[in-house]
Amino acid sequence: MTAGLPPRLTETLAAARRAHGEIVVLTGAGISAESGIPTFRGADGFWRAGSVNYQPEELATFAAFARMPAVLWGWYLHRRRLCTQAAPNAAHLALVDLERAVGDRFVLATQNVDGLHLRAGHDPERVFEVHGSLHRMRCMAECSPPQPIPLALGADWPKDHVPEDEASLLLLHCERCGAWLRPHVLWFDEYYDEEYYRYESAQRAVADAALLLVIGTSGATNLPSRMVELAHERDVPLVVVNLEPSPYSDLAQRTAQGAFVQGTATACVPEIVRALIG
Repeated sequence: MTAGLPPRLTETLAAARRAHGEIVVLTGAGISAESGIPTFRGADGFWRAGSVNYQPEELATFAAFARMPAVLWGWYLHRRRLCTQAAPNAAHLALVDLERAVGDRFVLATQNVDGLHLRAGHDPERVFEVHGSLHRMRCMAECSPPQPIPLALGADWPKDHVPEDEASLLLLHCERCGAWLRPHVLWFDEYYDEEYYRYESAQRAVADAALLLVIGTSGATNLPSRMVELAHERDVPLVVVNLEPSPYSDLAQRTAQGAFVQGTATACVPEIVRALIG
């Protein structure tokens, strides 16, 4: 038995290691909070634009961007700066060890737009950024695919600074059609799709998985909720790691081979990965 893990969980992880299905990991803000990135809805100033405080549902929308693109870009570029300054933590690195151990059986779906999973060393082909990425942008008129944000935008972007200079505005407009470029993130008034957010791929991965490991998310968005529900419906072993109980942990405890591990990602995930690797 792995020290610190209950026998039932250890058996579940050992069975997943011996199985042939994919090991699917779903992560949320909780895994990145320990790297110093404030959670999405925290009272940390992320949702301030100009002199106005907004609820997330008001500001993170296509409609808001259409009204005040430069203001929202200033907010997103500062947020990207904070994410760039953060570093992957022990939980991120443990998942890289898991990928290297199980190879093509590994799939990671993340709600996080901070890019820390890729910086930790994952193969991009096995990572589904289901809410997009703060490090990419795409044409608002959809005339071109997502592209990296130039280093000149956001490397040291100050809080509440709106891009108004000619050089920045030029970088934030599409070279092909002249429309505004937008952050490559899923906004509250938009829908998941396969092309940008791997909607079908994420659900297919869960359908026949050997294990779904959910880390640091409480169930506030659609696609992650659907992945957890699918696992429960198909009797896929479901292991949830979170600081507090949630709808996901309730489902895990009602799943035949499920488990809820209460604690931080950095404390729990490395030990779970060690048990999975064997």
